[in-house]
Amino acid sequence: MTKPGAGAVALFVLALSCATGAAVADDVADFYRGKTIVMTIGSSAGGGYDALSRAVARFLPGHIPGAPAVVTRNQPGAGGVLAAKYLYTIAPRDGTAMGLLRNLAPLEPLFGTREADYDATKFNWLGTLAVETGLVIVWRDSPFKSIEDMRAREFLSAADGVSSQPAFYSRLLNELLGTKIRVVAGYAGQNEAYLAIEQHEVDSFGVTYWSSLTSTKQEWLRDGKIRVLLQFGPVREPALKDVPYAPDMAASAEDRELFRAAYAPLTLGRPFVLPPDVPPERVAALRKAFGDMIADPRFRAEADRLGLLVDNPRTGAQLQEELERLYAMPPARLERLRALARAR
Repeated sequence: MTKPGAGAVALFVLALSCATGAAVADDVADFYRGKTIVMTIGSSAGGGYDALSRAVARFLPGHIPGAPAVVTRNQPGAGGVLAAKYLYTIAPRDGTAMGLLRNLAPLEPLFGTREADYDATKFNWLGTLAVETGLVIVWRDSPFKSIEDMRAREFLSAADGVSSQPAFYSRLLNELLGTKIRVVAGYAGQNEAYLAIEQHEVDSFGVTYWSSLTSTKQEWLRDGKIRVLLQFGPVREPALKDVPYAPDMAASAEDRELFRAAYAPLTLGRPFVLPPDVPPERVAALRKAFGDMIADPRFRAEADRLGLLVDNPRTGAQLQEELERLYAMPPARLERLRALARAR
């Protein structure tokens, strides 16, 4: 497992300090004292997002002026869109609501998803602990042993919805690598999909994060219960050096560029966010608290114990810049992405 690099964390905190400027004013502490921040998680209970949210809920309060409590609530559905819509339209905008979004949710409006009627660039982004590496996994006795097997015959892949991130990446691999993945939608979340893999109901989950395996299924890795067929994302996972990297298998430079655009959600990692229009001084205070939490040796020790990766963290400002870049991508590439995002 990749351990948090001191250099990366130091650079993260330095960037955050430059962004937030002067110390947080006393009135921010006065506002938060005795209050509770409700963190909405865009996935079901028990998965990697849930484990991460609960760890952050324990350690973040000690770094926020006024030390408010942080409690979590799960709001799965529509591939994370429901949680994003709640935070955009209903959640309080005073700094007492925050969220942990599934990382495709910020891009759903870009992809033209009708239900995603929010502007992701107007959220206040807090940051992410790490970028993600996406995987295609199968159970150890699966007849699928390589990408060639996935090209040769139908491969059943679980997803929570036809427009969800697992379904999107399944269509991406079909489009760019010639696989024969058939999406089986209707699973409530990651845990239900994992159970379906164990019971040989499906061959895989549309995308499994390396960080999810290390935080919720360490025994699968330790005991060799699964086989990893493919990896993709902004970085290769060093622990999986023998696993093929999907962008290297693309047929053309144009397809490689499409891969880069498509795994942009993985660059967002597991992003923490505030609703729009939160007072700037509270946004600054929570961004600083998030960075201080990442640098806290106690949090890093707990993250390591739980298998939560803290590697290559990104500040809220960096996530904002990434989203603005994505929303300005060339129209032709955007149309290809939108075609893949549509349910087929």
